[in-house]
Amino acid sequence: MEKKQRCGWCEGDALYEAYHDTEWGVPLYEDDQLFEFLILETFQAGLSWITILRKRENFRKAFDNFDYKKIADYSKEKVEELMNDSGIIRNKQKILASISNAEAYMKIQEEFGSFSGYIWKFVDGKPIQTNLKSYKQAPASTDLSIAISKDLKKRGFKFVGPTVVYAHMQATGMVNDHEMDCFRHEEVKNMA
Repeated sequence: MEKKQRCGWCEGDALYEAYHDTEWGVPLYEDDQLFEFLILETFQAGLSWITILRKRENFRKAFDNFDYKKIADYSKEKVEELMNDSGIIRNKQKILASISNAEAYMKIQEEFGSFSGYIWKFVDGKPIQTNLKSYKQAPASTDLSIAISKDLKKRGFKFVGPTVVYAHMQATGMVNDHEMDCFRHEEVKNMA
C-alpha cells in the first residue's frame, strides 16, 4: 500500500494523522463545531495543538459537549470543578474566558443569525486557497486574522489574538493551508 503524502506537521503520530486526514482544513459552517474549535484554540494558546488534541475528549466531557448555552451559565463552583479536573488544561483565565466567550458567541448569533454567518463573511463565504510547499511557510497570523481578532475582542472575546484566530481559520477551513503535495490539499479545495 502506497504511503499517503501528508503535511509534515502531523506525520508520525496516529492521532495527529487521523485529525489531519479527516478534520483539519475542512470548511465548517455549523455553530456548535465552530464553538468547539474556538474553545480548543483558546486553550491551545501557548501550547502545542497535539497537547489539546490528546485532551479533547476530556474537554468535551468537562465542558458539557461544548454547549455554549450551558457554558455561559457556569457558576463559581463549576469553575472550581474545572480547576480540579486533571484531564484538561487547568488555567483559570482560559476557563473564565470560555465562559465570557460563550456569552459573546450568543450575542453574535443574535446579531448575525449565526456565528458561522458572522465569521465566514470575513472571507466572503469561501475558503482562501494557499499554495504552501511546506507547512513551515504558513504564517502565524495575517492581516485578516488581525482584523478578525480585533473585531472579536471588541465584541468581548478573550484569548483570541491573531495567532489563535489564524489557527482557528486553518482548522475550520476558512483557509486551506494543506501543503500542495499533501493528498488533502485538493480534497479540501474541492469542498470549498
